[in-house]
Amino acid sequence: MSQNPAEPKMPPRYQLTPKKKPYPFWLGGVACYDSGLPPATKRMLASIRKTVATAGVRGLFDGITGTWMRQMSYSMCRFWAYEESKKIVIGPDPTEQKNAPAWKLALSGSMAGGIAGFVGNPGGASLVMVREEGASSLARGVGPNVFRAILMNASQLASYDFFKAELLKTAYFEDNIIVHFTASFAAGTVATTVCSPADVLKSRIMNASGPGSSSTIGAIRTAIAQEGPMFMFKGWVPAWMRLQPTTILIFLTLEQLKNGWIGRGGRGGMFCEAL
Repeated sequence: MSQNPAEPKMPPRYQLTPKKKPYPFWLGGVACYDSGLPPATKRMLASIRKTVATAGVRGLFDGITGTWMRQMSYSMCRFWAYEESKKIVIGPDPTEQKNAPAWKLALSGSMAGGIAGFVGNPGGASLVMVREEGASSLARGVGPNVFRAILMNASQLASYDFFKAELLKTAYFEDNIIVHFTASFAAGTVATTVCSPADVLKSRIMNASGPGSSSTIGAIRTAIAQEGPMFMFKGWVPAWMRLQPTTILIFLTLEQLKNGWIGRGGRGGMFCEAL
């Protein structure tokens, strides 16, 4: 009795693969908890010794409530707003977001900075200010804070995504802690370079607004005439030393939290992905 030869199996056209759910919006705020630590400089160590001598070890934690409030408002909001802004500017497809041009990432970061700067502004007001000056003190400095938040997020968050995507396109990097460190190192340098002129100009404007001072525009013109345009980058190295470890800690922590969230079951349903 003859048997028909077995028909060749057709390769599967579709395969079920798990679809990752977006990481929760509060991971950004958690990642920034450890980023408020300044670099260990001689001045900082001397300040720690003086604080311990006068107020004890508990004095090192003065103001930690305000810091937590700031991180859980501004930092949490900016990471959430950045992800939502990318969906609007670039699209909801993660692949499109990874391959997005730098200007779209910067625009998404600017939108996130504007939102987070406004939401997180009350976190900079102390309880003493609120008691003495009322609730209106919560809005003090909202304009400069929003402007700086726009610069910071457009340069820090956007450049991290850009550098990470470009590094992963090469044959030298994989999606691990090495590429996270390298991309965050570059992002910290970009953020310092973008924000340093704004910080210098803000300082000059504040000094020019005192009694007996010249006008704001006049003070800036005088600085340019006497010191040249590069005066806006004075203090770049100390600013870089402060912001660089902060940026690295934020993104290394955030990436590990995202990996831990996914590894512990932060996955959605199944979907058919064409091979």
